[in-house]
Amino acid sequence: MSLEGLTPSQLELSRLFMGALLWGHYAGAALFGNVIPFLLLSYGEKTTGAGIAGVLIGGTPLLTLTVATLVLPEERATARKAVGLVAGFAGVVILIGPWSDRLGSAGGQLACLGAALSYAVGFVYVRRFLSPRGVKPLAGAASQLVAATVIQGAVTPFLEWDTPALTGRVTAAVVALGVLSTGLAYILYFRLINDLGAVTASAVNYVVPVAAVIVGVLVLDEPVTWNLVVGGLVVLIGMGYAENRVRSAQKKLPVPAAEVSEGVQAGKTR
Repeated sequence: MSLEGLTPSQLELSRLFMGALLWGHYAGAALFGNVIPFLLLSYGEKTTGAGIAGVLIGGTPLLTLTVATLVLPEERATARKAVGLVAGFAGVVILIGPWSDRLGSAGGQLACLGAALSYAVGFVYVRRFLSPRGVKPLAGAASQLVAATVIQGAVTPFLEWDTPALTGRVTAAVVALGVLSTGLAYILYFRLINDLGAVTASAVNYVVPVAAVIVGVLVLDEPVTWNLVVGGLVVLIGMGYAENRVRSAQKKLPVPAAEVSEGVQAGKTR
């Protein structure tokens, strides 16, 4: 029936195009969640200190809250969430200590901030268009990363290009970033967004510097300074307040056995 109006090549192109439409939202998620922020962060960190870059990326949860409030009716900003996320961001600033790091170029800082905004849009995009479809985390992560690979592969020849210098150090770093920080991380990314929503899932960006500091202390023998301890505590308290974890934990505390026994005896006497 299709061949009644199309040549074989036209038919094949039409089939591929219609099939690719089903991947349209994965392409959108890949664009905002991978391609744009990865590129901006890579270019930004060439001319900006790591501390400043970390603080700017740490603004992702606050930007996600803003975008989600505009787009997702079920994730409107609440006073508790806003205060908690602001406190968490303050903790990130204290923990990273950007005052001891070079500021770098304004262009690099804007690139890092743009990456944070793109991440925020990516969180909301997945929540808005993919989570309602009940996509499994592994399938969602694989689909998004395949789409991101295709997009990045298409644009890479037109961007800056040098002959790779694949030393052992460089290769190990790329493998770690690809397997752990991308492959495994994006499975968890889809799981968090599906289960907890875009805003809460984006708050993982506050935990990243805390985990980085712990790894640095345990693996690289980096010193423990006051701002690492204070900043980490502020991050955890801010996140706990934003999600009302402290009050929830108090409600779930077990009743002491003595009180249970007294309650039983009181019930019997009645």
